[in-house]
Amino acid sequence: MGSFRPGDPAAVQELFEQIAPRYDQLNDLLSFGLHRLWKRQAVAWLQPRPGQQLLDLCCGTGDLALVLAARVRPGGSVLGLDAAAAPLAVAARRAALQPWLPLRWQQGDALATGLATGSWDGVAIAYGLRNLADPGAGLVELRRLLRDGGRAAVLDFNRPSGVVAAFQRFYLRRLVVPTAEQFGIPEHYAYLEESLQRFPTGAQQQVLALEAGFRAVRHRPLAGGLMGLLELVA
Repeated sequence: MGSFRPGDPAAVQELFEQIAPRYDQLNDLLSFGLHRLWKRQAVAWLQPRPGQQLLDLCCGTGDLALVLAARVRPGGSVLGLDAAAAPLAVAARRAALQPWLPLRWQQGDALATGLATGSWDGVAIAYGLRNLADPGAGLVELRRLLRDGGRAAVLDFNRPSGVVAAFQRFYLRRLVVPTAEQFGIPEHYAYLEESLQRFPTGAQQQVLALEAGFRAVRHRPLAGGLMGLLELVA
């Protein structure tokens, strides 16, 4: 697996700098396009409306931010923040094709964004919480950023048990890594399974969210338990 240590911010940033050009193609291939459906579930929970100020943390190449930006017109805006520069460059190129969308991009740390407290109506983080050095601290920062009553949607791999866990291991080892090998980046996706082993379960995420100060929390399994959506109200 080389230097790609889960929870190591520098290693995670290096990973996403390197895979950015192929990230969207791999996501479509590895999820059979379903990652877009799961992201729509996150958008549905956020209920974006015209005029809102929304934040996409760990925004990657901008999939979610682009969808959100279309929903907050007129009068609203979306900020996409990511630690890695290469995915942000891809996101900016994609956004340039739709210049009417109210979008901004910023490089920064999801654990210490430096953004104003209580200044956001909604926050999304898709496939990012698992990569943070401290997911609990990530949820604390999410709560700090949201206004009271604001919503957050946290989409990521789930930590299932039993048959679903066995299928997830099969999926990662027999589909994800071999496919990544064809792209010449197997160690980047071998990292996925190890990152999952240290990621809080859905129940643990709910506890962490309550400790972070959210007043309503629900973890909802998606895709038969392979994915999970943590739905939060500040």
